[in-house]
Amino acid sequence: MSYAAALDSLHARVGELHAAPGEPRRKFRLEEMRTLVEALGHPEQRFRSVLIAGTNGKGSTAATLTAILKSAGYRCGLYTSPHLVRVNERIRIDGEAIGDEEFARHYFRVDDCAQILVREGNLPGHPSFFEALTAVAFEAFADAQVDLAVLEVGMGGRLDATNVVEPLISVITDISLDHMEWLGETIPLIAREKAGILRQGGTLVTLPQHPEANQTIGEVAAELDVRGVNAAEFVPSAQVTGYRLQVTEPRNRYALEVMGRTIEVDSPLAGEHQRRNIALAIAAAVEISNNHGFKITPVQIAEGIRQTQWPGRLERMQVAGKADVLLDVAHNPAGAWALRAALSSLGYAESAHGKRVLVFGCMKDKAYQEMAQILFPMFDLVIATPVESPRSASVGDIVAAAARTGVRAMAARDGQEALERAWAEAPRDGLVVVAGSVYLVGEVRPMLERVGVETR
Repeated sequence: MSYAAALDSLHARVGELHAAPGEPRRKFRLEEMRTLVEALGHPEQRFRSVLIAGTNGKGSTAATLTAILKSAGYRCGLYTSPHLVRVNERIRIDGEAIGDEEFARHYFRVDDCAQILVREGNLPGHPSFFEALTAVAFEAFADAQVDLAVLEVGMGGRLDATNVVEPLISVITDISLDHMEWLGETIPLIAREKAGILRQGGTLVTLPQHPEANQTIGEVAAELDVRGVNAAEFVPSAQVTGYRLQVTEPRNRYALEVMGRTIEVDSPLAGEHQRRNIALAIAAAVEISNNHGFKITPVQIAEGIRQTQWPGRLERMQVAGKADVLLDVAHNPAGAWALRAALSSLGYAESAHGKRVLVFGCMKDKAYQEMAQILFPMFDLVIATPVESPRSASVGDIVAAAARTGVRAMAARDGQEALERAWAEAPRDGLVVVAGSVYLVGEVRPMLERVGVETR
């Protein structure tokens, strides 16, 4: 079966977060995923894994850890979501997305197996979009005989499809309010869902964060006799003697002591918030090196950080004769605050002497009104655009949210028109920022590549 047929079949699957009109909302049951992987011969048991949950920073942490492992000479799988442009991006081996033929081959093995399970009454219905993709990732990693797979939880943790693995370590990034309809309306409720990736007697790598999240994660960890690893020693501080921070360029650069040796951290991931994600990746690498049979040196950690590739995160792109474009996948209030801080600390706001324009689109189930209060006042103009998803917020609602902030706004039919209008409004020494949804960034980024850009 062809790759095109695989995509058609996949996109016909029910999504986790959207139900068609008149259809009941999907219920999450991890038992169904366990039934599927058992019928597939348990591919998830044929490689070792690290499981990463959290609200923000999961992907950046996973990408950095994977790059470190690759630098150390290990064959590594990376599973993330959502994708920017092509679905294959979610499943990477040694930094490269799996090929179309490989994707189709694994997809139809999963699909054929699922159809048999449904026909025989062992599954109540076909696996969802995310469940199917997760099973495809397991198949791909097992087939490639990866040494370790770094798996980003899709949503929550306790009932997420990735949570059928038995991870060497669990990592929890920063937690904030998001997906409240599914995970709960308070930080403790959301944190307890995230803590569902912990295992009896296992290991947790995390950082001190929101007090209520700390307390909840600590309670779950204590119940399960989990050993905690605090990554705080790898977070640089401008007040600590010997640490050098450079915050006026689009990279994170600073000296850090790792495993008894001073290394130069030089990450392409910009923004102060990324230092926490880098710290988590370093702590995870040190932990699996010290206690799980992997051999990773400080030099390899530094090289992996330097080689990390994770586009769409404070990614500045230059187009000849037009205003620079800054892409960022900020899609919730915490992400909006991080973007706002970066616009100031990295000098983007000050260096843009001309007009600053925000191209914004998001999902209707996101806290876009709160995001508007955080972000919109930083700009001279907001251009609202729909996102290519049935969950997209309406352009009218975004324009209304802008009006409440006192910022001028206009509507666009799609990302292409929004980008053209932004360039028409912003002079060459201005700045265009695209944010609000991973899908919007994924729509605009190929447009920029087609016209010829320089990334920095």
